[in-house]
Amino acid sequence: MSRPTLFALQVLVAVVCIVLWQVLSTVPVFGKILLPPFFFSNPLDVFSQIVKWFASGVIWKHLGITLAESILAFVIGSLGGVLVGFWFARQPIVAAVFDPYVKMVNALPRVVLAPIFALWLGLGIWSKVALGVTLVFFIVFFNVYQGVKEVSRTVLDNGRMLGMSERQLMQHVYWPSALSWMFSSLHTSVGFAVVGAVVGEYLGSAAGLGYLIQQAEGVFDVAGVFAGMFVLSAFVILIDYGVTLVERRLLVWRPTASDGRG
Repeated sequence: MSRPTLFALQVLVAVVCIVLWQVLSTVPVFGKILLPPFFFSNPLDVFSQIVKWFASGVIWKHLGITLAESILAFVIGSLGGVLVGFWFARQPIVAAVFDPYVKMVNALPRVVLAPIFALWLGLGIWSKVALGVTLVFFIVFFNVYQGVKEVSRTVLDNGRMLGMSERQLMQHVYWPSALSWMFSSLHTSVGFAVVGAVVGEYLGSAAGLGYLIQQAEGVFDVAGVFAGMFVLSAFVILIDYGVTLVERRLLVWRPTASDGRG
């Protein structure tokens, strides 16, 4: 399937969902509106709220703060996950010793950690970054760890037989093997980095998309809540697209699905 066709189908799904939402929230079905506007709003009101935010410029400050928090959480969590994942995969004894503690920390509910980070780091940017890092780190860590562990023993033995040093094995065998796993986790981590920032803002802040959503929810402004979520979703898609561009740049050696066609 060509990219233009795929994009057209994706847009079609979005259009159908929005039209259904508008119809079900404004047109009675058997004498009853299935999606009451008080609880679900409608696309026109949501779009109007988004336009109002951008026209007045009020959204830019909040977007900038959430963007900074998300990028910091994404970068710090990803780098930490990659480095620790490689280290554990190459040091089985270290991995075995710390395995129960890693699983224990990963099992902690992140919502419980948010107030603790706010207490330790204050209500500024770093408490949100810390929460995002806890979400991103483990996703990247487990994927990189598994990617390095999945390296074929035959490939490693052949490389050593050809005289490759450990540094060369790292560069030409371990790293390429881990890259695919790593980027798979990074696409997921983008959303979690933003979630960490927004949840932290929702629980306690004076700015950010989470703050906007929390303020709208406090006055039962359902259109404002949905507007914040739509802006947030578009925001995540743009960051994920950036990750995709980097992935294509670094994984040029990987065959695409079309390469196997006759």
